[in-house]
Amino acid sequence: MIILERNNRETASDYALRVIRFNIISLNLVPGSLVSENELAKELGISRTPVREALIDLSKIKLVEIYPQKGSCISLINHQLVEEARFVRLLLESAIVEEACELASTKDILLLEENIRLQEMYQGQNYEDKQLKLDNEFHELLFTICNKQFTYNLLTGMMTHFDRVRRLSLSVVRDSKILADHKALVDSIKRKDSQGAKEIITKHLSRYQLDEEELRKNYGDYFKNKPSVL
Repeated sequence: MIILERNNRETASDYALRVIRFNIISLNLVPGSLVSENELAKELGISRTPVREALIDLSKIKLVEIYPQKGSCISLINHQLVEEARFVRLLLESAIVEEACELASTKDILLLEENIRLQEMYQGQNYEDKQLKLDNEFHELLFTICNKQFTYNLLTGMMTHFDRVRRLSLSVVRDSKILADHKALVDSIKRKDSQGAKEIITKHLSRYQLDEEELRKNYGDYFKNKPSVL
């Protein structure tokens, strides 16, 4: 498990939640694996209580399964929850990119392009966690341009289901389509082409469906259920 640095004024419960969630997304805590409150507390350097609280919070969004008197288990990747998260994100981001076409300033475009340059640096290298972080920062910038930061933060918990598949895809399906989508999206925003931007974000957020068969072939044990249609 990767231990992140604790932020100033961050409570032990918030710290435990952030670190455990990060490790679930990065797949350091493998889907289906058992976790121990005592071991997690020891690694994090905190008591069991905030770890237990974090696991309870994660169980509420179906990332952890808690079995009384037995322990906790990292939930398998659930296609239905992934698809539901993608559905919500697509609805919101379609509206966001349309609005960004009207609101994005020259400075906003420069920030998006700077993020893309960083993505290019890590493309094709074994830095999947960094790539996913930059990807998330790119999308967060879109919400920030539209003054919808609070909305983006509300999505965080639900998006973990989607982020696990995205992270797995970076390890298995190594291509430049995601980066190409980001470049095309910025170009559409620069041209104020709202229809083009909406078409790109729809394709972009649906790419995991094209990769899913490959993901299941390599990591079938990570998935809980099969989709009705691949």
